[in-house]
Amino acid sequence: MSTLLDSAAVATRTPHLGAAPAAHQSFDVRRLPGPFGAGEVGLDLSVPLANEDFARIHRAHLAHHVLVFRDQCITPDEHVRFSQRFGPLQIHVQRKFQLAGHPPVLVVSNIRENGQPIGLGDAGHFWHSDLSYKERPSLGSLLHAQELPSEGGDTLFADQHAAYEALPSALKARIDKMQAKHSYLARYDELRARNPWRPALTQAQIDEVRPVIHPVVRTHPETGRKALFVSEHFTTRILGLAESDSRLLLQELFAASTQPRLQYRHRWQAHDLVFWDNRSVVHLAAGTPEHLRRKLYRTTIEGDRPY
Repeated sequence: MSTLLDSAAVATRTPHLGAAPAAHQSFDVRRLPGPFGAGEVGLDLSVPLANEDFARIHRAHLAHHVLVFRDQCITPDEHVRFSQRFGPLQIHVQRKFQLAGHPPVLVVSNIRENGQPIGLGDAGHFWHSDLSYKERPSLGSLLHAQELPSEGGDTLFADQHAAYEALPSALKARIDKMQAKHSYLARYDELRARNPWRPALTQAQIDEVRPVIHPVVRTHPETGRKALFVSEHFTTRILGLAESDSRLLLQELFAASTQPRLQYRHRWQAHDLVFWDNRSVVHLAAGTPEHLRRKLYRTTIEGDRPY
């Protein structure tokens, strides 16, 4: 049985509707095993979606936070086309790992060719929300499996609405008006030490990812639900607190935000396309054995300024 969010809850953002009529497709939206997430069954993203089908996907994305489209044998152009229905796409600062001919597509891979990495091999090493270090962080990300390892390579997601709602009332009241700094450089040197293939940034790239300030608790612009908006990867400190107090509070919030009961573990299958809401979840790459190959293509959709 399909599980959809009531259309009345879709408040502010209007996704891009198709310019030309497209044939309606019959498909189901089924819950995945876990506290949230849904899988799309019988939908073909290689062809443009009818507006009514796209609207249904949009509602399901808001309701479930993570959608899994199985067996999508789509091209990068088709991947980009579907992503753009939700809004303009963001270009990652690591332009070295753009897919040739497709600037919005970031290659996420541990594969090396001629001794050099073909993609960002350590993406997702720490819990994070994609591009939270931007003034307008990502609405959502779409990751398409190209080559998968025989073991490992899972992706974990944690529900930040549920994380916020489970906090003690006193802690909610304390953090509701707080702000925090987010920086792409927060753990960059640490990641470079782990993975020497991660390139040094130019001054122009550093200027492109200057630290930004966002609320510790953000309101989802389409559903109105509150969610924690901090992560161990990009959030460096809470404003208005002493450094030691900020560190202690962030450690408490990081632990609260990634409890196992809040998590969905995605075990990748060939040609999966996974679409998650960066306003609602944080995610983590569970790791791939070094001797096994993994390659995926990612697009990110620009979101709103958090409030």
